[in-house]
Amino acid sequence: MTKAKTFWLLALILTAGLGIAVGRSNSSSPPTTAPAPKPALNVEATQPDLRDLPLILTANGSVAAWQEAIIGAEVGGLRLVEIHAQVGDNVRKGQVLAVFDQERVAADVAQSRAALAEAEANREEAKQNAARVRRVVDSGALSDQQVSQYLTGEKTAEARMRSAKAQLDQQLLRLRHVQVLAIDDGVISSRSAMLGAVASEGQELFRLIRQNRLEWRAEVTAAELRWLKAGVAVSVEVPDTGKVIGKLRTVGPTLDDQNRNALVYVDLPGAGQSGFKPGMFAYGEFQLGARPTLTVPQTALSLREGFIYVFRLREDSGGLARVGQTKVRLGRRAGDRVEIVEGLAPGERLVAEGASFLSDGDTVRVVR
Repeated sequence: MTKAKTFWLLALILTAGLGIAVGRSNSSSPPTTAPAPKPALNVEATQPDLRDLPLILTANGSVAAWQEAIIGAEVGGLRLVEIHAQVGDNVRKGQVLAVFDQERVAADVAQSRAALAEAEANREEAKQNAARVRRVVDSGALSDQQVSQYLTGEKTAEARMRSAKAQLDQQLLRLRHVQVLAIDDGVISSRSAMLGAVASEGQELFRLIRQNRLEWRAEVTAAELRWLKAGVAVSVEVPDTGKVIGKLRTVGPTLDDQNRNALVYVDLPGAGQSGFKPGMFAYGEFQLGARPTLTVPQTALSLREGFIYVFRLREDSGGLARVGQTKVRLGRRAGDRVEIVEGLAPGERLVAEGASFLSDGDTVRVVR
């Protein structure tokens, strides 16, 4: 065989082998499967649900006396000789709190009695004279002027007797008022009475918290007034002192011109026995009932950059799901449940716990 034929034969064999190799390389091969994403966390799913949460309105205010009575001197110019009540004393209506010197008043009473006795004697004499005149008036023994004098003298004597009796009643009233009495049950909140002092009529001696009854005066906004009605239960708490359940008595009829807030008045039964004192600052909660609202467990929330987020579960397949970060606005809290005011709808599936460890778009394994 010639060299030329041998060369072409080898070339043909190489070309055929190369074609076979290329054909095999172009034949279909089984597709490769992308590896499954690795879940970032094993989570449980939860859903927002409607629950009745208590509707509570909060406010701040001060404890004050329901009514504070001023007890003053009802007689003037007398020296105070006895004091029987001090600040903080519980007193009963009619109890003697202080006593003024009564010697001068007693002397005035005696003088008035004597003046009354004299006036009564003069009246009796005038009545007898008038009676005798009436018997002889028709006989003409007395002139008309004399008759008129005797009859007028009777009326004058009657008037003087009544005046003397009024003077005696006035002195007896002064004598009764030398004792300063409590005008109601309550507790003495202040005392300005000084032993030995000469008081003027109407001068303040004591202040009395009537019936030891306290109230809470709180400020609320105009928008909050629509929720408040007389009879609403209120929980009032003084820090480090105690808590009292009160009742809203009334809402102030006007709003403050400066801050546009209104005052509400809450009765606090038994607050004095709980350690409450007028002037204490107190925090209160108005119990306005309950209403259904959308809630989620507190563990489903995540705080990031000053905002609150939850993580929705999406594309659940084979136990794996992707999560989407959603911003929400919160409302009230009750136990471990939190009200969602905005951002969610009922029935959505959420990550129940561990949201703080997730990022938007992460893959998770839903274990329940």
